[in-house]
Amino acid sequence: MAIDLEDQYDKIYRYCYYRLRDRERAEDVTQETFLRWFASDTYRDRNQLLQYLYTVAGHLCVDEYRRPVSLPLSEDVPDRETDPLLSIALRAELDRLSQPDRELVLLRCVNEVPMAVLSRLYGQSRFALRRRLNGILKTLREALE
Repeated sequence: MAIDLEDQYDKIYRYCYYRLRDRERAEDVTQETFLRWFASDTYRDRNQLLQYLYTVAGHLCVDEYRRPVSLPLSEDVPDRETDPLLSIALRAELDRLSQPDRELVLLRCVNEVPMAVLSRLYGQSRFALRRRLNGILKTLREALE
């Protein structure tokens, strides 16, 4: 399974930014995620790169989220044009979802993580995960209509 690391780096950054909502912290966590992967030989041979990257990034985001942070200056806040979500209405509906559901939508729909990887990451069958995702997306569609 050939994986474009630059593309994965962007996706891991987007994942971290979505969870932390801070550019610098997301960049730091993304870098730390890849540094840990480069330092680890365990997952290179087992074809579990995506699972490893998202697991490490998720744990690092939780650790980073728990750390106190100073409030960003107004110019440090990203504008809505560069935000990965499609619109303000969609963001509002996503914010109403539970954290695990928002994360699943981000991983599958925005970062396009394969269902097989998500299945291993969440410890659920692909069928159960696809059914859960379809339910979440249906709820979002109905709310946006």
